[in-house]
Amino acid sequence: MPVERPYKRTVRQFVDGQYAEGGRWQYVMHQQFGGPPPGHYLRAFYLLQQDMQRLFEYIEPAEQNLSCYSYRVHELLLRACIEVEANCKAILTANQYQVARRLDMRDYRLIEQSHRLSAYQIQIPTWHGNGATRQPFLQWATGGALPWYQAYHASKHDRHESFRQATFESMLDAVAAVAVLLSAQFWTYDFEPVSAIVGAFGPGDGFDAALGGYLRVRFPDNWPLAGRYEFDWARLRNEEDPFQSFPYIVPT
Repeated sequence: MPVERPYKRTVRQFVDGQYAEGGRWQYVMHQQFGGPPPGHYLRAFYLLQQDMQRLFEYIEPAEQNLSCYSYRVHELLLRACIEVEANCKAILTANQYQVARRLDMRDYRLIEQSHRLSAYQIQIPTWHGNGATRQPFLQWATGGALPWYQAYHASKHDRHESFRQATFESMLDAVAAVAVLLSAQFWTYDFEPVSAIVGAFGPGDGFDAALGGYLRVRFPDNWPLAGRYEFDWARLRNEEDPFQSFPYIVPT
């Protein structure tokens, strides 16, 4: 049976396969959608994206450069992973997930259950060679670890020995991961007073302009029917609390 009430901070396909047709995406604008205001997370990402684009003036976005590393690359990797953690924590907290310790990657990977992050794809424009399309959470589909997050963790705690792991590729995947998390929470809506729906137009290749207007995002198109949304938002939004929390299943 389809989901008849949206989960907090969670974007999904509707039963007809669409994400936004007929204004149904507007549930993301509701004040009770969950957690801290989205602008806090969006602004951090926009600054991160600007700095990545500035780095592209010195390191060409190309397949040949994926293994290069530097202090500037390392800096962006750290910042991006901090944003990944902040967004994951916001999602779990909004959905009333609680553990008697500090949240960490054991908890964050549970978000695969609610958001299907492994199926999201991010495309980098003006790329040379292979690797323009990144799928930063792909390993979560089979329960694996995320290489870019492992590189972040290793280079943060032992920079002398692990600095070379903080590669251009790891940084790109970490930034792409932030773009995925924001898209999976807020679709392509930027929460500006007069906001254009940036995903409304494109070359028709299945990708939409992601938040921030530079990267492009492909949303999952393979949600099982029982996990898709099916509700009348025009009616639901008038209820006192039109949302529900996702019941995360913690592996034993």
